Amino acid sequence: MFRRTFLSFGAAVALTTTSAFADAHSKDIVDTAVEAGSFETLVAAVQAAGLVETLKGPGPFTVFAPTDEAFAALPEGTVEGLLEPENKDQLVSILTYHVVPGKVMSTDLSDGMTATTVQGGDLTVDLSDGVKINDATVTSADIEASNGVIHVVDTVILPE
Repeated sequence: MFRRTFLSFGAAVALTTTSAFADAHSKDIVDTAVEAGSFETLVAAVQAAGLVETLKGPGPFTVFAPTDEAFAALPEGTVEGLLEPENKDQLVSILTYHVVPGKVMSTDLSDGMTATTVQGGDLTVDLSDGVKINDATVTSADIEASNGVIHVVDTVILPE
C-alpha cells in the first residue's frame, strides 16, 4: 500500500488551522469540511459521487482537500460535467485520488515519498519548495477530524 512508507510524511508544514477548524477533531471529515465553508464544491462532489457515508466512516483517512478556488481553476464546465450522473465513475476516481488510507500528519512527510491512494494511483511528496503533493501545494495541514486528517491543497489533483 505505501511505497516508501507514507508514515514518514515528515517535514515542516505550517499548521495554519483557522477558527473554523477549532474543535474539528470531534467531527468527522465531511462535517469538518462542511463547517470550514471553503469546500462547498468538494462537499457537493462527494455527495454526487455517493462517498459521504464512506468519508463519515471509521477510517482513518488522510484527505488532500481542494478548496473551492482549486475547483474554480479547472477549465470551464469541468466541475458541472463531473457532477452529471453519467460521469459518476470519473468523479469517484478523481475524489478517491485525493484520499490515502490511514492518518498521515505533516510530521510524517519526507521528500520523494509516495503513497497509494484509495483510487489506486500514487501521490508523490515534494518538499523542495514548501510542501507539494504531485502539483498541488499544501496550504494548510493537520486539520484533525474524528476519523482522520485533512490537508488543504490549492489544486485539484488529477489521476494520470
